[in-house]
This record gives sequence, C-alpha cells and structure tokens, in this order.
Amino acid sequence: MAELIAVFPLGTALPFEAGRARLEAVDPGRISVLAPYPGRVGVFSDRLQAAHGMAFPQPNRATGKAGARCLWAGRDQAFLMGPEPDASLSEVGAVTDVTDGWVGVALTGADAEAVLARLVPVDLSAEVFKRGHVLRASLQNLNVLIRRSTADAFEIFAFRSLAGTLVQDVTAAMSGVAMRRDIADRSG
Repeated sequence: MAELIAVFPLGTALPFEAGRARLEAVDPGRISVLAPYPGRVGVFSDRLQAAHGMAFPQPNRATGKAGARCLWAGRDQAFLMGPEPDASLSEVGAVTDVTDGWVGVALTGADAEAVLARLVPVDLSAEVFKRGHVLRASLQNLNVLIRRSTADAFEIFAFRSLAGTLVQDVTAAMSGVAMRRDIADRSG
C-alpha cells in the first residue's frame, strides 16, 4: 500500500525577498466558508458574534482579530479563518471546511503596493484600500482574496492548486519593482 506524504503547497520558494518587499507563507489555521441562509444574515451575525467575538463582515471588509478573523468573500459569503466554527452557525447557514483548498501568502514592505499595482487591476493604495479592507479580484489570471493587514502589508489567498502560479507571479513582480527601483537609484 502506498503511503501519502503531505507536501507544502508553496514548495521551498518562500520566504522570498526582493528590494523592499517580502513574500512569505501565511497559516490562517482552519478556513471555513460561511454562507447564511437567505434572510438570516442578521441572526447568523449575532451567533457569530456570540460564539467567536466578531460580526459577519460587510462587503469588502474583515472582522475579528489575529487568530480568529472573518473575511468577506462575496455576496452573503465569508471565510472564517482560525477557529473551528461553532455548531450553532450551521442552524442558520451553510458552513463548509475548505482548509485544504486554499493557500495564503503575506506580501509586506514599502514596495508591497507597487508590486500589487503590477498584478491587480484595482487601486490598492492606502488612501483607498485601508487596513481591514478585503477584495475579491484577479491577480494576473488568478481569482484571489486580498486583505490589507497593515499600512504596508497584504494577505493574499488563492486556490491551493494554483499556489505555484501565485508565487511565480508575485515574485516576478517583486523582482521587477526592485530592479526598477535599483535603476532609478543608480541614475538619480
């Protein structure tokens, strides 16, 4: 009988640094999709608050804190990251464990915005996309969920099957931004 060996989806490519940006793996813990039944968002949010200390997020927002966070993930859908969902939530909505289907990375540093500007067709500048904001978007051709965690840090979540492409696209953009900055510094 064959023995299965767990393989880290991001391989050995991380952490990666280029210029003023760093990319590293994020372990959000358990990831559960929360989808309140129609007309039950308020009740679902109340139960989430009672059980986990956070409300169901508004569109493009996150609630909670480190270790227990809820990220908006689309129309009447959110990702609970960290804790195992309280059983009472499944009485008023669908709760699905998707931990094995997603992977996360953290992009940090002074050039994080510049890197994402090369990859995402949305303005992610700090004036527009503030701490705690969340966005479903395309990163190159990948469907991702992006959260701004601090002034110069983002978390990016993508399907696990596309982890290699995610790392390849982000590290290539990091290298390009770093090279451009280096050339500008030498010529200026």
